[in-house]
Amino acid sequence: MKLVIVESPAKAKTINKYLGSDYEVVASYGHIRDLPPKDGSVDPDDDFAMTWEIDGKASKRVSEIAASVKRADRLILATDPDREGEAISWHIVEAMRHKKALKDTPVERVTFNAITKDAVKEAMANPRQIDQPLVDAYLARRALDYLVGFRLSPVLWRKLPGAKSAGRVQSVALRLVCDREREIDTFVAREYWSLAALLATAAGGQFEARLVGADGKKITRLDVGTAAEAEAFKRDLDKATFTVASVEAKPAKRHPSPPFTTSTLQQEASRKLGLSPARTMQLAQRLYEGIDLGGETTGLITYMRTDGVDMAPEAIGSCRGVIERDFGSVYLPQVPRRYSTKAKNAQEAHEAVRPTDMTRRPSAMARHLEPEQAKLYELIWVRTLASQMESAELERTSADITAQAGGRSIELRATGQVVKFDGFLKLYSESKDEEADDDENRRLPQMSAGEKLTKREIKATQHFTEPPPRFSEASLVKRMEELGIGRPSTYASILAVLQEREYVLLDKKRLHATDKGMLVTAFLESFFSRYVEFNFTAALEEDLDRVSNDEIDWKDVMRRFWKDFSVAVEQTQELRFGDVIEALNGIMGPHIFPQKADGGDPRGCPTCGTGRLSLKLGKFGSFIGCSNYPECRYTRQLGAPGEGDADGTPNGGGPRVLGQDPVTGQDVTLRDGRFGPFVQLGEGEQPKRSSLPKGTLPSSVDLEKALVLLSLPREVARHPESGEPILAGIGRFGPYVQHGKTYANIGKDDDVLEIGANRAIDLIVAKESGASSRFGRAAQTGRALGEHPDGGVVTIRDGKYGPYVNHGKINATLPKGMDPEGVTLESALEMVAAKAAAGGGGKKPARKAAGKAPAKKTAAKTPAAKKPAKKKPAAKKPSAKKAAE
Repeated sequence: MKLVIVESPAKAKTINKYLGSDYEVVASYGHIRDLPPKDGSVDPDDDFAMTWEIDGKASKRVSEIAASVKRADRLILATDPDREGEAISWHIVEAMRHKKALKDTPVERVTFNAITKDAVKEAMANPRQIDQPLVDAYLARRALDYLVGFRLSPVLWRKLPGAKSAGRVQSVALRLVCDREREIDTFVAREYWSLAALLATAAGGQFEARLVGADGKKITRLDVGTAAEAEAFKRDLDKATFTVASVEAKPAKRHPSPPFTTSTLQQEASRKLGLSPARTMQLAQRLYEGIDLGGETTGLITYMRTDGVDMAPEAIGSCRGVIERDFGSVYLPQVPRRYSTKAKNAQEAHEAVRPTDMTRRPSAMARHLEPEQAKLYELIWVRTLASQMESAELERTSADITAQAGGRSIELRATGQVVKFDGFLKLYSESKDEEADDDENRRLPQMSAGEKLTKREIKATQHFTEPPPRFSEASLVKRMEELGIGRPSTYASILAVLQEREYVLLDKKRLHATDKGMLVTAFLESFFSRYVEFNFTAALEEDLDRVSNDEIDWKDVMRRFWKDFSVAVEQTQELRFGDVIEALNGIMGPHIFPQKADGGDPRGCPTCGTGRLSLKLGKFGSFIGCSNYPECRYTRQLGAPGEGDADGTPNGGGPRVLGQDPVTGQDVTLRDGRFGPFVQLGEGEQPKRSSLPKGTLPSSVDLEKALVLLSLPREVARHPESGEPILAGIGRFGPYVQHGKTYANIGKDDDVLEIGANRAIDLIVAKESGASSRFGRAAQTGRALGEHPDGGVVTIRDGKYGPYVNHGKINATLPKGMDPEGVTLESALEMVAAKAAAGGGGKKPARKAAGKAPAKKTAAKTPAAKKPAKKKPAAKKPSAKKAAE
C-alpha cells in the first residue's frame, strides 16, 4: 500500500478515485506543526533553533497519519506546489521521524499544478525529493516574521498604548497607506483653467480642440492659472479664424494582457467583481479543488498561488482551438504567444492561473457553481483565452489647428483614436484603477491640412488640482508587487490583518489610514526606520529567494538581520515617553497640527492662548492636549480641529452639521464622544443619539445615513412563536437584535442597517435555545451542507473557539488552518463520525469531555530537539503571532 498525503479532505477523496485501491490518500488539514505563540520559540542565541509544537487539535490526526505510515510501503507527499506546501511536507516527515514511524519507508515528493486525472498520474510518475532550499526559505521567513512580531510588538505595547502589533511586511504595507494619507494632508490645491474650441469642418463634422500653445510657446495643463488669463485667451479665440495646420494618423496596436498571476487575479477581481483579495483566494481555492462533473471530481483551474505567466503548450493549443472555432482564424495569431513576468523577484516555476480545460465554457459551468464562483471562473476563462488572441489594431489621429487672432497665433490640438480591428478586445478589456482619457475613444472627422474650420463655441473651464487618490485594495496589491514587498500568497492576509487591527478602514473601496495606524507608522519610522523602508524589505525578499535557489544559507540571512535588529530593539528599552511624543509630533505635524488660515501658530492652544498643543498618550488611546494642563483642560481628538480626523471624525472645533431632520426641523450632527463618533438629533438634556457601527468611517456618514441610524432600534421581524417584534439596534457593545429581554449580538458579516427578517430570527432563536457562547455571543446558525445518512441536517457553524460542523448533539471542531468555505458534506461526515467514535458531543465544540486529559502537545526543535520551554501564564496583551506577514 502506498500512502499519499495531501492537505484537504476534499482533495484526498478526489485523488483517491484517480489512483485506485493500491493507494491510501489522507489529508493533513494544512500545517500540523507551528511555532508556539510565546517568547523563545526562535532562539537567536542557539543559532536560531526553532521549537515546533503539534497543536492539541492536530495531535490525533498526526497519530493517525503515523499509524498509516507504519503500514505503508511508500510515503508520497503531495501537498501544494509552493513554499508552504513544501514546508508542510517537511513538517510531516519530521513529525513522523519524531514518532519513529518512518524507519526504512521510502519518501517521495510529488507536485501537480491541477487536480485532474492526467496531472495527478503524471506527477506520480515523476517523483522527487523534498526541496530543502525551499524549506530553508520557509524557515527563514517564519523565523523573521516571528522575531519581528515577538520583539517589536511588545515595544509598541509599552511605548504606544492602543497599538496592537507590528509585522515584517504588514508594517511596510501600512506605511504605503499612511504615506498616501500624509500626501493628502499636505496637499494644496492649485487653480488652473482649460480652454477648448468646438469646431466644425466644411462637411459639418464637429470636434473639440484644446489649447496647447501661443505665440510660439508651449502651454501645459497648469500654465493658465487665473480667470483673467483664461478670459484673455477666450476673447482672442472668440474673434480668431481657425485653419487645419496638419493632420497625422498613426497605426498602433494594443496587445492582450498575460493570463493571471495571484496578484493580477486579486486586482482584477477587485475591480471587476468587487471581491476582496481574501474572498478571491477562497473562491479560487474551491475552483482549484474542483466540482463533481459526471460523477468525477475535477479541478476547474490550475494552482492559484503563482507569479508565473506562462502556460503549458497543451493549454496554449487548447486556447487556440477555442479561438478558431468561436471567433475565426482572423482572431488567431500566426505564432502562439509566450509570456514572461516583469515583476520583481518572480519565481516562474508554476504556470499562470488558468482553466484546466478551455472547452469547459463558463456558461456550461455556471449551473455547477455558486454565483461568485461562476463569476470568478468566467473572469479567469476570458482572460486566459484573450491572452492568446490577436492584438487589437488602432488608428491614432492628431490634428494641429492654428487660430489667428489679429497679430497673435494660438495653437490648438485635437486627438482621437479608433479601433480598426478589435482583436482580443472583442472578448476582454483589462480594468484600470483610474479612468482613462476620453480621447482614447474619440473619433475625429475627416479633414485635411489648410482646411478652414468654423467656430461653434469657445469654453474656458476652471479646475483645481486634486490630491493623489487613496489606495484601493487592488492598487495597493499592485504597488506592493512593483516594490517587491511580500509575495502574492501573502497579500490577502496582509490586507486582512491591517483591517482587523483597525490600522486601516475600507470605505467606498478605498483604504483610509486610521489615527491608530498613522501613530504606529510614525513610531516605527522614528525608531525602527530601516525596517519599514521599502528597499530594505524588498532586498530581504530577494535574499529569501536566493535561499530558495540554494545560493545562500538561510542562517546567514538571519544573522545579518538579527545583528542590527536586536540592537534597535535594545535601544528602545530606555526610551522616554517625552522622546516618543516629540518624535510623533514632528512626523504627524501636518496631520494633527495643520497650518492655520491666519498664519498663526498651529500648535497654539485656542483656550488659554499660552500653552502648546501636543500629542498625549492616554489609557484609552491618543488625543491632543494643552501643555498647561491641569490649569488648561483643552483636549480634542486627533486630526485637524474643526475639520475632523483623516476618517472624518469631528474634533475640537465642535459637531459637524449634516442637515435638518425633515420631521422635526432639528439639526442632525456628527460628534465625537468618549466611546467614539456618534450622530445626534437636536440639543437638550437627553437628545436622540446613535453610535456609528464599527468599521464605518465618519466621513461616509451623510444626512440620509444619519437619519437611518437615529431611527434605531428598528423592527425587522416578528417572532415566529410570540408574535412580538424583533428589533435591531446599536448599543455600547455593538450592534444587536432584541426580542423582549433577549439580546443577540450581530456578527461582523452582518450590517445592522440591512439585516433581514430571516437572519434576525435565526440569531434570536439560536440565543433563546442556548446555542450561544458563555460570553453571550449568539452562535451562527450555520451553512447547511446536506442530510446525514442517519437523518438530520449537517451544518457548519462559527463558535467561540472557531468554526465547527454540527449534527444533532455532535460538534466537531475544524482542524487548525482548514478553510470553512472548503468544507464539503463528505469531509463533514468524516469529522462527525470521528468525533462520535471518540465520544464527543454537547453544545460547546471546543470544550473537553469531563475527566478526559487534554491532548498532548509534542515539541521539536530545528535543527536539534530540545525540551520545550516551561509554559508561561497567558499574556494579557494580544498575541504577536498574527503580526507576522
